[in-house]
Formats: sequence, structure tokens, C-alpha cells
Amino acid sequence: MQALEAHPKNLRVLIVDDSDVILTTLKHFFEEYAIEVMTCVDGLEGLQKAVEWKPSLIFLDLMMPNFDGLKMLQVKKVLQEIKDIPVIVISANTDRRNVLAAIEAGADKVLSKPLQKDMVIKFVNEVLGEKLIEQNKVVKLLSDDEKKDMQQQLLKVFFASLAKKKNDMLLALKTRNSRQLKAAMHELKGSGSTVGLPEISALAADIERRDVFTDTDWMYVELQYEKLMQLLKKLELQTKE
Repeated sequence: MQALEAHPKNLRVLIVDDSDVILTTLKHFFEEYAIEVMTCVDGLEGLQKAVEWKPSLIFLDLMMPNFDGLKMLQVKKVLQEIKDIPVIVISANTDRRNVLAAIEAGADKVLSKPLQKDMVIKFVNEVLGEKLIEQNKVVKLLSDDEKKDMQQQLLKVFFASLAKKKNDMLLALKTRNSRQLKAAMHELKGSGSTVGLPEISALAADIERRDVFTDTDWMYVELQYEKLMQLLKKLELQTKE
């Protein structure tokens, strides 16, 4: 990609998400437009960075461990220094209840995963009130080779962060912690969609949706988990070839 001139508005974007894939995807996207980007993986860290860095806009994932997106929005509303910074929430679960909860907590927009470039541009322009991103004017079209290379880079990021995800999922299964399991599957569902792995996303979504109360429920989840692990191993080997 050719270097672009810095935007006259000095646009700064803070991205708060615990998914390496989402962070990498959005960071690459905004840097194509010479937009300054800062990333962090937790809502509490996001608040600290927002106060220190004063971004023009925050992209925020709702579902994160420890200090989630809703908590960050609720605290942000009462912090005078950052309460007026607009927030675009990104979530794999954009049903009516989630959207309303995000808007009531202070989000300006809710953007569904997997992220689509035209929708990111549309929401940024709508929230900031200007056409700060001109898709047809400043971004050159990627060639097929460049698209393939970018896809490979995203897959590498996805699989590089997989070890920790596997540990989290295995621990959730061993301790029968349904909340932890759902959180891990939610993240895997979103990142799988983003990097173009629909089978992974579908299996993760199936496990996330499953209510687990009985031994039979957990047996079903464990079987689906084994399928998921086998598929991930197969795809990882294919990526390395």
C-alpha cells in the first residue's frame, strides 16, 4: 500500500477488544487511511488509554473478560474528560436486547461482526458527522495477490493466539464453567468469521448457544468441542503448507 498523507483532522481511533484478530484487522484498516490507532484488550485499560490519549473515536467490544464493554461505557459516562468521545460498539451478538443495552450505556452505534469495510466507513462518517473517510478517493483497490496475502496474515494472527483460547476453553470444560465457556466461544465465533473460517464460527456459535445444566448437556458440548479442536488442527496444518 502507498503511504497516505496524514488526515488534516488528525483522527485518532482507540480500539478496545480482547480478540487479536479484530485488533489486527481494524488497525490495518485504519492505518490504510493514515489514521492514528491505539489498541488495548480490556475495558479498564481502555478507560485509562482514553483519558491519556483523548481519541476522536472508540471502537469497543461488548463481551470481554474481567472489565467488559458495558462496564467501560457506564464508567466513561461519568468521567468528564472522556464522556463526550463517541463510541462504536462491535459485537457478534446484535440482537435487540444487546443493542438497546449498549445504546442505553452510552454507545453511539452498534456494529455487527464479522466487520465489513463499507459499514465501518459508514458508521465512522455518521458518528463523526463528516466524510472523514472517502473510500473511493484515498484507498487503492487491492490486487488478488494482496488480498490473499492479507488473508494469510490474519490467519497467522488467528492461529498464533489460539493456544491461550484452547487453554481457556479446556479449563471451562474441566470446571464446567458455562459462563467462561460461552465467553471463549463468543470470541472464537467472531474471530472465525473475520478471518474467513465459517465452519469454526458455526461450531463455536452452536456451543455458545447451548444451555448447559445437566450431564447430558455437557456431554453434547464436549463432543462439539472435540469436533472444533479437530477442525482447528486440520485448518492450522493447511495454513502451514
